[in-house]
Amino acid sequence: MKSWRVIAWMCAAHVTSMAGFSTYATLLPRLQDEWGLNNSQAGFISGAFFAGYMAAVPLLTSLTDRVDARRVYLVSSVVAAAALVGMALFANGLLSASLLQLCAGAGIAGTYMPGLRALTDNVQATGAQSRAVSFYTAVFGLGTSLSILLSGWIADTMGFRWAFGLGAIGPLAAGLMVALGLPPRKPTPLHGTRMLDFRPVLKSRGVRPYIFGYAVHCWELFGSRSWLVAFIVFAQDLRIAEGAAAPAWSAVAIAAVANLIAPAASIGGNELAMRHGRERLIWITMLASGALTCTLGFAAALPAYALVGLVIVHMCLVMGDSSALTAGLVTRIDERIRGAAMAVHSMLGFGAGFFAPLVFGAVLDLAGGNSSTSAWGLAFMSLGAGAIAMAWAIRRRRRRAALGTQP
Repeated sequence: MKSWRVIAWMCAAHVTSMAGFSTYATLLPRLQDEWGLNNSQAGFISGAFFAGYMAAVPLLTSLTDRVDARRVYLVSSVVAAAALVGMALFANGLLSASLLQLCAGAGIAGTYMPGLRALTDNVQATGAQSRAVSFYTAVFGLGTSLSILLSGWIADTMGFRWAFGLGAIGPLAAGLMVALGLPPRKPTPLHGTRMLDFRPVLKSRGVRPYIFGYAVHCWELFGSRSWLVAFIVFAQDLRIAEGAAAPAWSAVAIAAVANLIAPAASIGGNELAMRHGRERLIWITMLASGALTCTLGFAAALPAYALVGLVIVHMCLVMGDSSALTAGLVTRIDERIRGAAMAVHSMLGFGAGFFAPLVFGAVLDLAGGNSSTSAWGLAFMSLGAGAIAMAWAIRRRRRRAALGTQP
């Protein structure tokens, strides 16, 4: 099977698997009203998804060093679909929704990185691998956008429970695509290593910047995505209260468009990284995204068209280093411990994704609540500050390496 066909097939499966990925975040404002949740509780439910992911990804992704990644993907797809069906039938508040989102996160843990492992196992050339990683991670944004659009449309026409229920079709279809569409592979683990032994990965100085950089990237990305629709709703309500006309675009549509455009920035970022230096691209992009994220919440009173533009630029900058970070890891790590490396990479990244929405919601509550522009500003600052700090750390490391003071 030619490389481009493998890449196209896995990207299609990846997008399909994410049909229900953004359903909760998209419906967060109405679910807050439906279930009587405060911001911290709503953020906790968002975070529960990433907690489930973080708990499951070390085992499921490391398992791909010993078991065909297609099998891990198929079983995990069934788990993700079952969790979405559970959200449709049983979710009615903080406890039930948190438990089901926890299971949904565990299911996605067995599809995202194991899917990437299945892809890179079937694309061997270094340049092709880097681009395969770039496209696969970039279409995460496309999957997010389609999930936002579908969830919003289904919820508006049929109710929020149908949005979760129909979203379950996606991961089931993706599991069958991967299981039936790729050739079987028998991985060969590194001699002497054990399951869940991540020491060989963490000893590799060449991949540590990408692993820790990805954690900061996910903190900013998932924190923003979890609250973006709610923030745009606040900004639109603020403008209407000041006498402006009703917005032409809904908050869901704006968030979907921003997430739809952002993957191009991720792919472009990786291409620039291949040409001009990976770490240089990463620290510059992180600095720019962190600075804009820190100002986004204070910009709620901007005219509608300006806010839409700012949200789109924000998502493009946040996604600009995504592929460069993951491709840097995949192309530099020993193939025999690639699953373990992806497990650490994803565990720390989605672990940050667990805490970011929760911290965001807590800051929002403590600083004045949903109706306060300064509270939104401070909440977004809690996301952007980490990117600025990591940009400084990577730039400092790069300078020291250039001077020969660091291996």
